[in-house]
Amino acid sequence: MKLMKKRAAASSFRMPLGGRLLQGSGLGAFSSRNLGPAPRQAHSSPLLRLRLPPGRAWLVKGLLYLAFIALIGRALWVQVITTNFYQQQGDLRFIRTIELPAMRGRILDRHGNILASSIPVKTIWADPETLEADPRKVAELAQLLKLNAAELQRRLSLDRQFVYVKRQVDIDTARKVQALGIKGIYFSPSYKRYYPEGSAAAQLVGFTDLENQGQAGVELTFQKDLAGHSGTRKVMRDRLGNVIEDVGGGVPPVNGDDVQLSIDSKIQYLTYQALKDAVVNNKAKNGSAVVLDATNGQVLAMANYPSFDPNHRRDMTQSDMRNYALTDTFEPGSVMKPITIAAALQAGVVTPQTEFHTAPGCLNVYGNNICDDLDNGTIALPQVIQYSSNVATSKIVMRMNPRIQWDMYTAVGLGQRPQVPFPGAASGLVRPWEKWRPIDAVTQGFGYGISVSTFQLAHAYLLFANHGRIIPATLLKSTATPQGVQVVSPLVAREMRSMLALVTQQGGTAPGAAVPGYTTGGKTGTAWIWKGKGYDKHLFRAQFVGMAPIGHPRIVMAISVDQPSGGKHFGGDVSAPVFASVVPQALRILGVPPDLPVKPDVAPAITAAAQPSKPASALHKEGA
Repeated sequence: MKLMKKRAAASSFRMPLGGRLLQGSGLGAFSSRNLGPAPRQAHSSPLLRLRLPPGRAWLVKGLLYLAFIALIGRALWVQVITTNFYQQQGDLRFIRTIELPAMRGRILDRHGNILASSIPVKTIWADPETLEADPRKVAELAQLLKLNAAELQRRLSLDRQFVYVKRQVDIDTARKVQALGIKGIYFSPSYKRYYPEGSAAAQLVGFTDLENQGQAGVELTFQKDLAGHSGTRKVMRDRLGNVIEDVGGGVPPVNGDDVQLSIDSKIQYLTYQALKDAVVNNKAKNGSAVVLDATNGQVLAMANYPSFDPNHRRDMTQSDMRNYALTDTFEPGSVMKPITIAAALQAGVVTPQTEFHTAPGCLNVYGNNICDDLDNGTIALPQVIQYSSNVATSKIVMRMNPRIQWDMYTAVGLGQRPQVPFPGAASGLVRPWEKWRPIDAVTQGFGYGISVSTFQLAHAYLLFANHGRIIPATLLKSTATPQGVQVVSPLVAREMRSMLALVTQQGGTAPGAAVPGYTTGGKTGTAWIWKGKGYDKHLFRAQFVGMAPIGHPRIVMAISVDQPSGGKHFGGDVSAPVFASVVPQALRILGVPPDLPVKPDVAPAITAAAQPSKPASALHKEGA
């Protein structure tokens, strides 16, 4: 009875499906019991009855397992072992490192006035691949940036991802360009160098290129100090190059250091203007001038003409860039006589009372005829300087050992590169005394056979202004007391200053260097210029080196004008007026009180050439 009920219950779970019976999974008693073969259906597929060999099944399973193991290994390789590599590859496509330019340090004068500074500008560039601009927009862009429209269109059509449109664009112009709304035009921050003094200090200060790298002058000399260090910023860009996120990890820029020069910008401007007038009015080739503070050797001004505007260098030439005061050397002529005579005084070869017979105005020395401009007769040592006598100077040199002469020249820095940080500073030429012929010592005594620069002349005359000590000259402002070398005694220096004072008085070679309110002194020099195989007697270089006040000099100034051709060529006529124009104003700027009474109704001293006619014996010019 119970058996029949169980069969009835089992039969209630059977459901026909395609000739087969489905058994409920919940009836464990029937799952293991064989109820016999099911009735065969005529339309059943033989594939359903196919049984694979056991070996092939394990092969398939093994391949599936190996595939899963390979996928897991690859995932470990990508996600764990080489994750940094793939991260870097992703960053290369979306992360960009933007350079943050450092602001270049300023160049300042001794009072902190700016000689060179950097102002913010924009660099405008384009991505030609994403650029969307019709010819009309390109023409507007070219007009704003003052570019050739056809050339700009050509560059924007290049198959590149980066093209400079224009660099160092001022902020206002960049805003106008941005207002055009040209897709594919981008802006990057940058800096442009600005020079407030313009042409007046161009060769001294120098200039930078588009990369803000110093190319000349102080800008080049102090490149490492001024440049600073650029920074970086990491950003994420989209496919169009737009910055969409700052991802950090950048380095801030380090701005450059300021450099403070010893230059006084007011004295620099005065010197430049006076030199420019001398070169232009005398139709000269070029000119240079150096003003030194006699108490510490600091350069107050260094001017050259012709010059250029470093803010607009389109028409600049190579000659305009030359700092003639430091880089060009020449035979100085009679400005060498005080240095030669100082050596003789120090050695005891002569005294201020020593007299010299110069008649008839010429002297044959070792087969060479040396002459003065006038027959000065018998003169004492002070008049050798006052009248600039070549004959008397030659006699002094012939009494002196050449080694004494050479020692003096080298002690004041001649024949040596100036110890100032400036590119291209020339050393000049002073040959070893052992190689001198007897005539060489004589001609060098009055400025031939030796070459110097304008800067070297100004530095050498510090010997007289600084009580017989030669101190180093410098372009940098410093409060330290300079350490000098005693070359001649204070007595010799004082005697030399009294002789130099005669030059700027009536009867000397440079009365045009006298200034109201201050005592002055100096020496003129007019030298023929060597051309080809000899001296061209029609080409001259005019020099003047002076100081003021003569009792206690505060300023030493040297001026050199090359090849004046306007009717005057003597140093007293061409270069001395530059000294007279600059020195009184410079002394007032420095706060030096006058040491002479000033007569307001008396005009400044005029040059000897402009005076009423006098006997020929009363007028003296330096010997050439």
